Amino acid sequence: MTRPVEGAEAIDPDVDLHVPAQRAEPQGPVLAAVAVGGALGASARYGLALLWPAGPQGFPWATFWTNTVGCALIGVLMVLIGEGGRTPPHPLLRPFAGVGVLGGFTTFSTYAVDFARLLDGGEAELALAYAGLTVVAALGAVWAAASATRLAVRRTAVRAAARAAARRAPGRRRG
Repeated sequence: MTRPVEGAEAIDPDVDLHVPAQRAEPQGPVLAAVAVGGALGASARYGLALLWPAGPQGFPWATFWTNTVGCALIGVLMVLIGEGGRTPPHPLLRPFAGVGVLGGFTTFSTYAVDFARLLDGGEAELALAYAGLTVVAALGAVWAAASATRLAVRRTAVRAAARAAARRAPGRRRG
């Protein structure tokens, strides 16, 4: 899709390349936000792997839970940024937190290395279980977290609207 389609959701809501001013924006701050966030996320992942190492033929729980939790946090973040805010978020929040921190925290490369390590160690069944379970858990986590966040945002909005309506109600006594 090279042209905007009426009513279609933007592919990247932070940038509309059909707006000349946005095409010309300097990318230095975005790259810096991604780099700093990535360093933080990757450091957290590495620290978790040090605290919870997998044996040569053991299930790589640290990588599994890192990817699952990271996907859940991505679901929460994307709903809050794209759907939940009353005010637009800072333009560097998504590159920093989404691409940087959570992109550095979650890891496809370590997932692939762990899969290959299990296969090389003669643990084909465990490797296949790990591969399948990771995909199911990660997709389930992002879906569940995004759904729960949408529900929480909706409930918060309904409560805020009810409070605002009660404040505007005629005859309300002030104490």
